[in-house]
Amino acid sequence: MVLATLLLLQEAEHAAEAGPTSPFEVNFGLFFWTWVVFGILLVVLWKFAWPGILKVTLEREEKIKHQLADAERLNTEAKAALAEGQRLQTDARNSAQSLLAEAKTAVEKERASAVEKIKADQDALLERTRREIASEKDKAIAELRREAVDLALGAAARVIGQRLDSEADKQIVLEYLAKVETH
Repeated sequence: MVLATLLLLQEAEHAAEAGPTSPFEVNFGLFFWTWVVFGILLVVLWKFAWPGILKVTLEREEKIKHQLADAERLNTEAKAALAEGQRLQTDARNSAQSLLAEAKTAVEKERASAVEKIKADQDALLERTRREIASEKDKAIAELRREAVDLALGAAARVIGQRLDSEADKQIVLEYLAKVETH
């Protein structure tokens, strides 16, 4: 029996050390000290941690507001820059088209000027060639006349039997040929 009592005492002691046996069993000592520690912790946090947390939260909120305002401003600036870029692109396209039209007009004028210059050069060359041809024709006719006079004088000398070399005889033949040409 002593042994049985010792065993019961040992079990009771062991059960007291293990804690409550049911989850619904309330230990008022533990309950009281839990509330005391919670209250002290709440006061310490309220006094020291809460102002820092609140400060950091407010700073973060302000920072986010500034970032949102900056983002909105940058978005507005980006939209304005995009509109400006599109306007500049349209202006550049219009300017390029007008420059292209001016260049085409200038090319056409230059081409027309070059054609007229070439035509004028051709006309001048043609006129010069005609003059040269006329000059060469006149030289050939004069040369032919001289040869004809020499032949006529040679033929007349054979017919007459004497040599006709004098300038007076040549002058008579030239006058005769001039008379024949005018008829």
